[in-house]
Amino acid sequence: MSEKEGATRRQMMAVAGALGAAAVVGAGCSTSEREADIRSGDGSDSEVSGFELEEATIAELGSQMASGERTSAEITRLYLERIEALDRQGPTLRSVIETNPDALEIAEGLDAERAAGNVRGPLHGVPILLKDNIATADRNTTTAGSLALEGSISQRDAFVAARLRRAGAVLLGKANLSEWANFRSNRSSSGWSARGGQCRNPYVLNRNPCGSSSGSGAATSANLCAAAVGTETDGSIICPSSANGVVGIKPTVGMVSRSGIVPISAVQDTAGPMARTVADAAALLSGMTGADPRDDATAASPTPTDLTRHLSEHGAADLSRLRIGIGRQFFDRDSRVDALSLRAWAPRSSTPFRSRIAGKSEGTSTRPCSTSSRPV
Repeated sequence: MSEKEGATRRQMMAVAGALGAAAVVGAGCSTSEREADIRSGDGSDSEVSGFELEEATIAELGSQMASGERTSAEITRLYLERIEALDRQGPTLRSVIETNPDALEIAEGLDAERAAGNVRGPLHGVPILLKDNIATADRNTTTAGSLALEGSISQRDAFVAARLRRAGAVLLGKANLSEWANFRSNRSSSGWSARGGQCRNPYVLNRNPCGSSSGSGAATSANLCAAAVGTETDGSIICPSSANGVVGIKPTVGMVSRSGIVPISAVQDTAGPMARTVADAAALLSGMTGADPRDDATAASPTPTDLTRHLSEHGAADLSRLRIGIGRQFFDRDSRVDALSLRAWAPRSSTPFRSRIAGKSEGTSTRPCSTSSRPV
């Protein structure tokens, strides 16, 4: 994104994270103390820069594999090395509970398929992380982050995992989460699990990554995978996507099967994509949908589907007739954060943002909305 088009995902999140840290540290601390606290947790260590796949999209990875510039095995190896460098060491993000020991072998098999002329689709050879409450019938465990299920190997893939394998995705490993998807205590810490520890926000390491799909959001934001799958009952995809500066979609219940996912609510649970771009989120969701005989709610789920067809040639959806909910309660707390939000929205409409949050825009309609205080 050019300077004229507004702030990039990283620019906006980095500045907002620093401002948020300053606001939280706030009263009772001197300016130098506040600055030191922000520096100690700003996630801007030099080791983060210089990654070969920095901000690579699913389409770009597919193009590189199609041209022979890279193989799926090489891409998978680079992400695994990135996890080792940033998740286990350095900033120690703790966003990934475990990696798939067979990931490189799977990627090599998908490379062989591509070489033979068999390309399954846009996810072919693309490394994807799954939240650790989504079952996989491989050498990864499925524990919802709990020691109570440590060592548990599923006998069957969750429908979502099976669909992604069928689409050619490399299941890279399991992402950390708020243990039991935050369904264990009224005072649990967002992003903490007994197995994974406290997941960190890659922009401000000592700030909340939100949950319960904290690892999926943080890992995607920090470029530890091409994209990830989270789950949501009430805010657990949307909140960590917001906090970590990525795109998250909570699909309508029934669009994505719930079978093989540790449950909370029979009427609210769903899995959904978390990615760095809208186009990537659409591509990942396209590979997750379908009717599952083990989940009656999916009877009408489209399969196959290509949700990227709703995007323009520039990768942006036409929002002219959509109703957008804006959390007004988050404005007017810090003028600097408000300015960043205005800058991000302004290039996308000639209507002033202040008018739009007042519900005065033409075409796109806006409505006030409120959010849950405890995502699960």
